[in-house]
Amino acid sequence: MIRLVIYLLVLGAVAFGIAWLADRPGAVAIDWQGWHIETSVLVAASGLLVLLAATILLWTLIRVILRSPEMLAFSWRSRRRNRGFAAVTRGLVAVGSGDAVGARRAANDAARFLGREPLAQLLAAQAAQLSGDSAGAEATFRTMTEASATRLLGLRGLHMEARRRGDAATALVTAEEAARHEPGLAWAADAVIEARCVKGDFAGALAMLEREASHGGLDRAAHRRRRAVLLAAQAQALELSDPNMAREKAVEATRLAPTLVPAAEVAGRLLGLAGDTRKAAKVLETAYAATPHPGLADAYLHLRPGDAARERLKRVRTLTSRMPEHPESAMTLARAAIDAQEFPVARTALAPLTAAPTQRACLLMAELEAAEAGDVGKAREWTARAVRAQRDPAWVADGVVSEHWAPISPVTGKLDAFEWKVPPGVAATPLLEDEAERARAAIATALENRAREAAVPAPAAPVIDAAPVPKAETSVEPPPVAETPAPKPQLVRSAPASVIAEPYLPDDPGPEPYADEEPGRKRPTFGV
Repeated sequence: MIRLVIYLLVLGAVAFGIAWLADRPGAVAIDWQGWHIETSVLVAASGLLVLLAATILLWTLIRVILRSPEMLAFSWRSRRRNRGFAAVTRGLVAVGSGDAVGARRAANDAARFLGREPLAQLLAAQAAQLSGDSAGAEATFRTMTEASATRLLGLRGLHMEARRRGDAATALVTAEEAARHEPGLAWAADAVIEARCVKGDFAGALAMLEREASHGGLDRAAHRRRRAVLLAAQAQALELSDPNMAREKAVEATRLAPTLVPAAEVAGRLLGLAGDTRKAAKVLETAYAATPHPGLADAYLHLRPGDAARERLKRVRTLTSRMPEHPESAMTLARAAIDAQEFPVARTALAPLTAAPTQRACLLMAELEAAEAGDVGKAREWTARAVRAQRDPAWVADGVVSEHWAPISPVTGKLDAFEWKVPPGVAATPLLEDEAERARAAIATALENRAREAAVPAPAAPVIDAAPVPKAETSVEPPPVAETPAPKPQLVRSAPASVIAEPYLPDDPGPEPYADEEPGRKRPTFGV
């Protein structure tokens, strides 16, 4: 629309000029080299315009003739470039669809038409990877590292190839080189952090994290969380060798991420040992309110090592009041009550869980039955139920169930990958080792007490002095008694005094299978 308006304006200006010249006639005379030309002003102006147009046309023709070789070469290059990019498009589609032959053919065409174009080199590397040609892919990526425009892309490819064949040293070298050229590159920084965490060099991992954050590779929230994770891992590593330094690292981690369970657990435990129980309790209560965890509860119970069991029971009520409806609170309270021999309190705490108990709840009930009344039968019944009960939460990362938290995943190397949740598809979690051992010890103690009571002889009947009974003068023969064969002695096997009969637990055969249980089904074990 704007172009049309401009065209109309120009056309109107030309028409106005012609009309203006026509309304003002005049004569133009030229005398030059014996030539005499005389004409009107309008005709002279028109001739001048025609001459100017002819000059422009002639110059354009000459310019085209002079530039025709260059224009032909440019047209040829453009055609090859278009064909090359068309081959790249076909190749990327073939790679995405899994057509190795088509990808290889398109990569060859792209290399022929485009040469060392980055997209053509990337297509060649991907086609080689799709075909299983690792050597070819590495050669292409190594060629890409020679140019500054494709250096990071080549290093990324070499890093992935090294990880694929399990060469951790080469993978670390390429990642460090990429991080040196571009510190804010996320994959390079993560790879370096992972490698240093595997070696236990958490100080080096923290330095790499700070370098990445300073170059804009992380936002503020992600930086705080990752730093807290690395500080918690460093505190765990230093807890035995340098408790003071470990305490400082753990406290800093809790300031950055108050709900990070491993950091709060280490901080609470070390602050309690240092005598700062008030701060330790606050740290543990804050983390427990977000994630009820047995490690936090255990650290809270033993804030003061010299406390009696009843004092720990009194203190644990403060912790469980943060999450009174959570199953972990009930089991924590029951554990403290059993240790304090407050069995009614433990039974009341576990009552809401008995309808659908988890494995830990079943083992706690087994320990309670054995410790309170010595009822070995009910205790064994609860241990049998533990085999088929629901699973308890555990640390899970990429399908791996771990007894202890770790800063990185053992599968992918991802930082902060472990989550506290119920793992799918496992028979039991590692956390049950301690509970199973407690239940077995309680049942063994009950059996020992029962055996000790059975071994005590019954008291003799008291002797009562009485007047002698006079004998009758006439004696009467007693009736003959039919002889009955003496019972055969039965062989009773008794265990040695040092051996205590242990109750069956989930790793023992146990009772007969349930009615709805499949024959030949292997029951899970708790590793005890």
